[in-house]
Amino acid sequence: MRDEPLRGVKACVFDAYGTLFDFASAAKNCPDVPPETMGKLTALWRDKQLQYTWLRALQGRHADFWQVTGDALTFALESLALEKLGLRDSLMQLYLTLDPFPEVPEVLAQLKAAGMLTAILSNGSPKMLKAVVKSAKLDRLLDAVLSVEEVGVYKPHPKVYQLAVDRIAVPAAAIAFQSSNAWDAYAAAAFGMQAVWCNRYGQRPERLPGAPDRVVASLAELPRLVLS
Repeated sequence: MRDEPLRGVKACVFDAYGTLFDFASAAKNCPDVPPETMGKLTALWRDKQLQYTWLRALQGRHADFWQVTGDALTFALESLALEKLGLRDSLMQLYLTLDPFPEVPEVLAQLKAAGMLTAILSNGSPKMLKAVVKSAKLDRLLDAVLSVEEVGVYKPHPKVYQLAVDRIAVPAAAIAFQSSNAWDAYAAAAFGMQAVWCNRYGQRPERLPGAPDRVVASLAELPRLVLS
């Protein structure tokens, strides 16, 4: 993928979970999760969480991300026979205070100092996003925090990406959209945004409509792409 800067970017919009916030930190920060099952729990919880968003969207049976996340966690805990009393509630509360990735505060600070509009566009419910942003002390570094609840359908539906265009009043072509989820980055690119896939996990490219304009391993690489 090309290394030259993106052109005409007026706003940087970020996915939340896996991009700004480390969803694995919930299990890592829970003393009741056995170390030997931590990775399996995180992976299964995340996989089911995303599957449930897509399946609910296809069925036209929307429920907010708090319910979906809880349902996915219940499935994962039962599958791994991790049914200790209170464990589910502890993990759900920790999901409200996920750790930001180390580079995130500095990257957002650089963007804001340069006058760039910054926003989150997430599947998360307003309650979840407000809590995790506050916990990470990112409030002052974001101009908007946008939830799919405003349109009632999950990513990658085009209505979600249109929400960002409408709410921050910037054309799609002038938005740099960052996500660690390849399918999300591809969908944003297909919608017309300049998509940056933050490939934190060394995944292979998807075979989907659209293609990211840039691929980075960390958001630390973003300022040189949008501020040059």
